[in-house]
Amino acid sequence: CVRINPGNIGGDDKVVQVVEAARAKGIPIRIGMNMGSLPGHLRSMAVPSPAEALVEGALEEVRLLERVGYDNYKISVKASDPVVMVQAYRMLSERVDCPLHLGVTEAGTPFAGTIKSSVGLGALLLDGIGDTIRVSLSAPPVEEVKVAWEVLKATGLRKKGFNMIACPSCGRADVEIVDLAGEVEERLQRDYADEIMEIAVMGCAVNGPGEAGNVDFGIAGGRHVGFIYAHGEVLRKVPQAQLVDELFLEIDRWIAAGKPKLRAADAFGKHDGAEQVDADELGVDHVDADPVAPRVV
Repeated sequence: CVRINPGNIGGDDKVVQVVEAARAKGIPIRIGMNMGSLPGHLRSMAVPSPAEALVEGALEEVRLLERVGYDNYKISVKASDPVVMVQAYRMLSERVDCPLHLGVTEAGTPFAGTIKSSVGLGALLLDGIGDTIRVSLSAPPVEEVKVAWEVLKATGLRKKGFNMIACPSCGRADVEIVDLAGEVEERLQRDYADEIMEIAVMGCAVNGPGEAGNVDFGIAGGRHVGFIYAHGEVLRKVPQAQLVDELFLEIDRWIAAGKPKLRAADAFGKHDGAEQVDADELGVDHVDADPVAPRVV
């Protein structure tokens, strides 16, 4: 599509020229409003209400395009502040019935920009608002695409690729969880990037058995050993040094078998074989009488 920048294009006559050229070629137009392209007469409105100014600027262009009989357009009202951006899109979605292109514009460097983009895009996508997205980072474009895919995966809108959950570093961990999670993620990205599966990398017995047992594959750290999970069941204990290799051995077996759906409908919270896990190996002071649910007391 062709983007029209309303505040900088040079007047309505220039917009109409672009519209007629786009009409002749069958090309859609994106009305692209942001705080840097507000028309001059809306800048005073932007001081108390930047979201309202963005929406009004976009609607002015909509009215112009509709006057010349052109309806092949979508709209963006981007802001570098994710709060303003969310307010603007929510307001706009109540006023128009056309595709919306979402983005936190000029979000910044990869770390801060990823957070801002995730907050803004995620809030709107979970509300059912938005048809296309753009992540804008001070980084190579491939990094923007990676973040966009992760946002879509996290909001449940894309199912391609793996999803990994992992513990934070904490005093309960019985393994070097940061290094362990990094090694697993690196291998997943390198060799299994397109596989649709959930992986858990857990560091202790508090959340480890439950989380690792409720995904497709998982590992949970214990005292000097670790535990391999697949499809809702704990398979075996292995030395900590073998955890990663044993995890991927199970994944490779599953792929070689044609990726069967092995988890039963009632597998959530069920860990057959958990009776093999004792308190010393788990690194806890007490294991509840029910071997399925180890807990710390």
